[in-house]
Amino acid sequence: MALPTDKREFKAASRRELLKLLPLAALGAFAVPKFQEPLLKKGLAFSDWMSDKCFRSHHLAPTFKASDLTPLDKFYVNTFDVDDPEVDLDRWSLAVSGEVQKPGTYNLAAIKALPKFAQNTRHICVEGWDVIGRFGGARLADFLAMVGADPHARFITVECADSYYESVDMATALHPQSLMCYEMYDQPLTRKHGAPLRLRMPTKIGYKQAKYLTTLTVTNVLSKVGYWEDQGYSEFYSI
Repeated sequence: MALPTDKREFKAASRRELLKLLPLAALGAFAVPKFQEPLLKKGLAFSDWMSDKCFRSHHLAPTFKASDLTPLDKFYVNTFDVDDPEVDLDRWSLAVSGEVQKPGTYNLAAIKALPKFAQNTRHICVEGWDVIGRFGGARLADFLAMVGADPHARFITVECADSYYESVDMATALHPQSLMCYEMYDQPLTRKHGAPLRLRMPTKIGYKQAKYLTTLTVTNVLSKVGYWEDQGYSEFYSI
């Protein structure tokens, strides 16, 4: 039997009032200290999951004219453990392992033998500043193809001479603008900018752009995500 009109209206009004109260209830939960950290972690995990699902692997980040470039001496540098880990540039090599057909060490000449790409793109720091720089190097996708990386693996991880470490999802690694950068402003990468090799991915936030690379691993399992991510920062952070 149908409810009388006044009862139906009462139930509808009750539902509306309940929906209005939900944001207040969520805000109230955040006010309870023991709930704050778990709620924030769940929210960040959901945001990373959504960003991963929405990532467009062939959508290009904006590129800019030469007149838009930030002068190299104005390109701000963040350091991690030390200002200069004093990499021996002449003896440097990148150790490659994991889900690859050709593990081993690769020197800079092997990476430079791959097609070179240069792009003027924006570098965005989580601290709030940004610059536009010119970056050159080999596509990460081309290097992964050269070493026979499993394209269905989930991640690449890198370790660095200054003890920094980072991971990148495979879709971002294979993005056409993701570079193994050995040049800036058409000159060899300087020590303070990560010589001899760094990551440059204009679809990612600044802390994903690891410098002073020493190892690269293709993997399906992360024992650690990245230095800042392991402190609670976003794992995906696409821009």
